[in-house]
Amino acid sequence: MNQLRPVLSERHVNMMSFSQCIGIGLFLQSGRTIYLAGPGLATLAYFLTGTVMWSSAACLGEMTALLPVKGPIFEFPRRFLDESLGYAAGWMTWFSWIVLIAAELVAITHIFQFRYPPEQLAIDGYPDATLQWTPHVSPTVLVLAFLILLLLLNLLPVRHFGQLEYIFGIIKMTFIILMIVLNTILHAQQRVSRGGQFWTYNSPYSAGSQNITLPNGHVATGFGGKLGGMWDAMTTCLFGMIGFETVAITAAENRDLRTEETIKLATRKISLRIITLYCLATFTVGLNVPYTYPLIIDTRVISFGYGQNSAFVNSVVLNHLRVWPYFINDFIIFSATTAGANGIYNASRTLHALASIRDAWPDWAPIQSLRRRLEQTTYGVPHAAVIVSWLFGFLGFLAGNPNSQVILGRMVRCVVIAMLIVYAVVAASFMEFYKCLKVAADGDDENIDDLDDPEVRKLYDRNNRQYPYRSHGQWLRASYALTGCSLFILFNGWRTFVSPMSVADFIACYIPILLFTVIIIAYQFKLNGWNPLNWRRRASRQLQNPRPQAAVSTPRRGHLALKDPENLLTLDNGRKFFKWIWVWLK
Repeated sequence: MNQLRPVLSERHVNMMSFSQCIGIGLFLQSGRTIYLAGPGLATLAYFLTGTVMWSSAACLGEMTALLPVKGPIFEFPRRFLDESLGYAAGWMTWFSWIVLIAAELVAITHIFQFRYPPEQLAIDGYPDATLQWTPHVSPTVLVLAFLILLLLLNLLPVRHFGQLEYIFGIIKMTFIILMIVLNTILHAQQRVSRGGQFWTYNSPYSAGSQNITLPNGHVATGFGGKLGGMWDAMTTCLFGMIGFETVAITAAENRDLRTEETIKLATRKISLRIITLYCLATFTVGLNVPYTYPLIIDTRVISFGYGQNSAFVNSVVLNHLRVWPYFINDFIIFSATTAGANGIYNASRTLHALASIRDAWPDWAPIQSLRRRLEQTTYGVPHAAVIVSWLFGFLGFLAGNPNSQVILGRMVRCVVIAMLIVYAVVAASFMEFYKCLKVAADGDDENIDDLDDPEVRKLYDRNNRQYPYRSHGQWLRASYALTGCSLFILFNGWRTFVSPMSVADFIACYIPILLFTVIIIAYQFKLNGWNPLNWRRRASRQLQNPRPQAAVSTPRRGHLALKDPENLLTLDNGRKFFKWIWVWLK
């Protein structure tokens, strides 16, 4: 068997996507974001980066809803841009996920080393002299133990894995809402008087950071300093939003793809949930932690903190709450573990999809033999692809390095830039897809049969009510996503150019660009020969595989359709309203 089984329901897909995004990014890097931009602008940073991610996710979601192909994240660039570009996007996606697995494991070892500085506790007036939880376990042992757990989870039948992820996602969502409510209450109560309401926004603090400290120790002030801090804050936010594409990756295992309009709703739900919860969580915790708080100050170009550097832990310490610091720290371990499990899922499904395409691999007998094994499934689970992807989790043993904090930061930056490249390619693919769609809707595509039939042309008409998924102004949003991702990629490491230049940080910031270029060139050699003059664009621009089918839900799910628009306060209208609310909440 080489096929995945479509057994995941809409609720599974929703929460798998949400659970993937909620790893360590928000919990361990919100403090760094507040330091770089200030509590007010940090909220804006999450919103702006979220809109870029949402725009790219909507591009992928619309294409996948119309053409639910295997491996959509590379199939669409391959089909609408160029084969070499598509294959490169596929390998970059897989590379990102396997590095993310190792990053989550390194982060877990960091969170186990929870030790709040006693001198800071005394300054904050905390009721206890010490606050630490550091089990005497080697980081290597921790990595090995969690690696085994992640493998066992991913060897489960996909329906059981999806059910677990659904439970994990509910727990994570509940925890974030709890943090929002807790920080709101703490600020309202002013348990420890620090200057009244919005004290972190007032002098001697500020809603926006007033400067940024460069690697050479120079402090940049004025507009340039604020812009630099805001830009680095947005770059930091991006890691917490990696995972929107999980919605499309699950398409081949989605049983409700047509009847429930899962892609449309899941793409919108994950975007709205992540942006709303991240912004609210950052805003509320920023009411209790000023941007000058010592434990969130981090002047390095790239790094990743420990549990005591989490703004959520800092908030409860500043408000003298016992037990809560341990509870939050332990939850971050849980969050990182589940995100790592989901990372293996995404990596294995991407690798399995690549394995189904012979041209994506070198024509060497041993490599093709490996490809055929990776393509095989047992009970719908690509076990070989799972194990190969899982093996790269052993990079997590880097946690034993004394400089693991910087190593983790560099791994995270590689993941972010590699995925930004993919998101930019997806946005560019949508722009070509949009052109092809318009040609088909006008009846001018020679590659599609029966376009003389108006009913067939309707299948490609974005204005048709039965078109699976359409976002207003999506071409402009694709342009916005392409521009935003490109700017983040090009200027993500601007601080590495400050003298003295950090070569290691520069490599971490820009090596994904080199890797992407090398893969494209290698495929050009494979597909078009060794003479660059003979290289040609190879893109089928095909919309007919498979032929689109009309969504069957009428009225469209997610749309509020009242029974009696003339008389709002009726029982039937009430039922319709609560059904509409339930569709977006579940």
